[in-house]
Amino acid sequence: MPLAHVSGGLPADSRPAVFDGRMPGSPGDLRVEGHGIEPVPENNRYGGAGRLFTVWFAPNLTMTGVFTGTIGIALGLNFATALAAVVLGTVLGALPTAYLSTWGGLTGAGQLPLARLAFGRAVVLPGMLQWLSSVAWDALIGLFGGDALARLCGWPFWLGVLVMMLAQGALGVLGYEAIHRLQIVMTFVLAVAFAVIAWRMLDGVHPAATGTATGADRAGAFVLTSTIALSLSLSWAPYAGDFSRYLPRTTSRPRMFWCTLLGLVASFVAVQVLGLWGASVLTDQTAAGVDALLGGGTAGAFGLLAVALAAVCSNAMNDYSGSLALQTLGVRIPRPVAAALAAGLGFPLVLWMHAADTTARFQNVLLFVGYWIPGFVAIVVVDWIARGRERGGAPFDVTVENSRPRSGWPSLVAFVAAFGAAVPFMDTGLYVGPVADALHGADLSYYVAFLVALALYAPLRLRRRA
Repeated sequence: MPLAHVSGGLPADSRPAVFDGRMPGSPGDLRVEGHGIEPVPENNRYGGAGRLFTVWFAPNLTMTGVFTGTIGIALGLNFATALAAVVLGTVLGALPTAYLSTWGGLTGAGQLPLARLAFGRAVVLPGMLQWLSSVAWDALIGLFGGDALARLCGWPFWLGVLVMMLAQGALGVLGYEAIHRLQIVMTFVLAVAFAVIAWRMLDGVHPAATGTATGADRAGAFVLTSTIALSLSLSWAPYAGDFSRYLPRTTSRPRMFWCTLLGLVASFVAVQVLGLWGASVLTDQTAAGVDALLGGGTAGAFGLLAVALAAVCSNAMNDYSGSLALQTLGVRIPRPVAAALAAGLGFPLVLWMHAADTTARFQNVLLFVGYWIPGFVAIVVVDWIARGRERGGAPFDVTVENSRPRSGWPSLVAFVAAFGAAVPFMDTGLYVGPVADALHGADLSYYVAFLVALALYAPLRLRRRA
């Protein structure tokens, strides 16, 4: 396939060392994956849909999700109301992620490389945002993983973060198969660890039966809690196809969808329920809260180790997808090097978040890294559906789709307009939009961005087709 159809017209001599490269050949092949954004050929595909459950379950069993759960209680909701908000938001965010996950097996391509079909050269904008988001997520998750490792080993905070970043960077460098294999193992290890934490919570930790928020403030807190939960599961959407791109084309798409959806929902709801239940003991310093909750000693050490390992598993996926996003921008860096770079840049951001008001900075980063995603999802889905109709039932062929002339201006207009329309609806510690303020803190920005992008891009896409 000519590289101009895949990598934005970069010269063909850059392909072997940068965008192509060695691919894993079978389950358990843990050699370094040099393969970048080039679609995976059919004869290099392997595995089954079942591995999508573990790859989307294990990385979410982190203290980031637990800490997110505590926010609902901090906003004044009782346990039952906050739980309903968490479940609603998680499911709504997981649905598009599960749908996009099916594209990887069908095309052999990662999610950001596929976005070029809709964005053309304008993919630089979502590509840059995705790369920055992967670094930000390294910090959000590394904040708790590094703290846990430091407490476990008696190290200063910065050293715990550094060691954790080195471990996740190494896993991101190894690539696709190493990540999948580790997530299979960690699904069982982390499930046991968080089950132990839950069991200890039953002894003396009581959920908030009543909340302080009432009336319109309660409704606003419900919406904000739901939006924060949605932002967690939806944050994986720009990564979705990256971890299914080696699956054979014949893999059942319904099975891929359900395995991804169940992995996301089960894990995110589980950890956020822990946060809701133990909000009174899981404070800003959540690693300390886990240690105290488990009573120190062997149980406490096991809990801290689980928190650190969970952070490594999750951040390795950030680094892997970040490496593909960087290549999508046209940066000619080998994928393993790009993965290591993402891990390295996350280190100073973790230190910044830890230096002051962790709660405020955590919530601000968590929301801001995802505000662009709803518009992105709407645009790529509309383009995907339109291309399917244009093919008239013919199988998807990456070469054919990339060879079609495409302009990025319709997607760029819709993408920017969607973000702009969402601004008045945003609610963060740094900025509260006038509409969010009038709605007592309810953050509707994700929904507004999706609907505006859909309303603008669909007619523009149909007009371009005509």
